[in-house]
Amino acid sequence: MKKRYLSAAFAVLALAAVTSCAATSTTRSSGQYLDDKTISAKVKAGLIGDPVVKADQIDVSTYKGVVQLSGFVNSEAAIRKAGEIARDTKGVISVKNDLLLRNTAP
Repeated sequence: MKKRYLSAAFAVLALAAVTSCAATSTTRSSGQYLDDKTISAKVKAGLIGDPVVKADQIDVSTYKGVVQLSGFVNSEAAIRKAGEIARDTKGVISVKNDLLLRNTAP
């Protein structure tokens, strides 16, 4: 009988340990969080390496593989190119390009 309680307690602890790191529809697992950070870093590196895009004007965030680009850029070409770079990055599921054209009028 004591062995049965011990087995049940172990099963409950194991289940709690597994589900505490699991993702839900509104949260990410530890692995997903790290994957998203890696994707953001790769997108940012691609933006830095491109002569059309001014990477310091663009914020990159990733949630479950969906990349969001935000900020103000100087041209339509920069908006398009930043979106292309993000879409072409490994691990990206989709891109939400919220970049806005900077008003250059005096």
